Amino acid sequence: MHNPQPAQAAASAAPPQSTSAAAATALPDFRSEPHAFLRALFETAVRSAQPLHGMREWLPAPPKGRTLVLGAGKAGGAMAQALEALWPLDAPLSGLVVTRYGHVPPRPAHLPERIEVVEAAHPVPDAAGLAAAERILALTQGLTEDDLVLCLISGGGSSLLTLPCDGLTLQDKQRINRDLLDSGAHIGEMNCVRKHLSRIKGGRLAAACAPARVVTLTISDVPGDDPSVIASGPTVPDATTCADALEILARYGIDVPPAIRAALEAGTLETPKPGDACFEGHAVHLIATPWQALQAAAEVARAAGLAAHVLSDEIEGESREVGKVHAALARAVARRGQPFVAPCVVLSGGETTVTVRPRAAGVARGRGGRAGEFCLGLANALQDEAAVWALAADTDGIDGSEENAGAFVCPDTLARAGAAGLRIDDHLARNDAWGFFAGLDDLLVTGPTHTNVNDFRALLIL
Repeated sequence: MHNPQPAQAAASAAPPQSTSAAAATALPDFRSEPHAFLRALFETAVRSAQPLHGMREWLPAPPKGRTLVLGAGKAGGAMAQALEALWPLDAPLSGLVVTRYGHVPPRPAHLPERIEVVEAAHPVPDAAGLAAAERILALTQGLTEDDLVLCLISGGGSSLLTLPCDGLTLQDKQRINRDLLDSGAHIGEMNCVRKHLSRIKGGRLAAACAPARVVTLTISDVPGDDPSVIASGPTVPDATTCADALEILARYGIDVPPAIRAALEAGTLETPKPGDACFEGHAVHLIATPWQALQAAAEVARAAGLAAHVLSDEIEGESREVGKVHAALARAVARRGQPFVAPCVVLSGGETTVTVRPRAAGVARGRGGRAGEFCLGLANALQDEAAVWALAADTDGIDGSEENAGAFVCPDTLARAGAAGLRIDDHLARNDAWGFFAGLDDLLVTGPTHTNVNDFRALLIL
């Protein structure tokens, strides 16, 4: 079994999983079935990011003492099952992992259950997440230097692993979280604030595990794959400061209780920093990343005879504006054969943001998430450009808080919307991507995928 050397706050990426050409031959024809083809690319990306594929090579040998498993994230249930399948049956294994409601995969037959998995709310935390975080922190009591802590961390852990700092209530945390989500702040900014308002994030869980060795196995859902940002980095050093958190709160006009503001100003809510002795001998390994997922989709597209181009796995910005940029690229390819020659598929990933617009009195709040908002901006800018199809979806299967993963855009999206009485400008003004694409029957519904490597976007240009 591979036993990597300890590395203080060092992240090692597992090699990409190869997808066979045989799988590509089963893809729907991209000319006659563009919707089905785009969905197949999405499903390929999701399959490549399943925890069982990337975990094996990063597992350390069982320790002299006991092995405790702690974890949080949308992929937590699948990661726990993967570890149960890979860990030696004669080696002790126990622990607790929290995941989102409805995100525990069916248990394979004959797989013994050794890790408890509980569910809580995302993206706004709830009492179940608070109780889980309290139990996880309590489990670290009594650990020795002979023990091993395996931490299973994936996107969504920031909301699921909720343990407010002293002086902050769960209701305060929920309100601050909602305000951050609505503000348009990017994930690094949101998680900077979350770390400093927590008793478990920002490296504090690792500190609580001392003197045991901690090995973190993580699935990245953030641009740049920074482990300190994934789920607010509960087991890794935090280079951000209380002053950074205060600046972010001020930038987006987010209020915190006076006592918490005073604590931030005094620096008493500071997190463990790089070089802190509590991280000595720990290791962090990336077992799945957005780049690997995009490359897996590109590989099967190429094997099916279609040119595939991966723009980036780190695209950020306002979702609708990122959609406009992708539309400009698609038009250039369709009209001038630049910078790529059609037919081709253009892939991208990352984590965009949605700034929730003010609403007039009596106007219902819109529904939808980043992927849908991207599709609104894309469709509006494409103006029914011929021979361009697109899909944007969240790889966890849930776009925002709705039941769909994302949505499709077609060469006749606006024409069909007009016939159905749907005005895209109205839906953009209300951040109502779900309502727009549901009215066209163009939502992608997959259910939870049990992994999370963030946004997946594909433009098919014929």
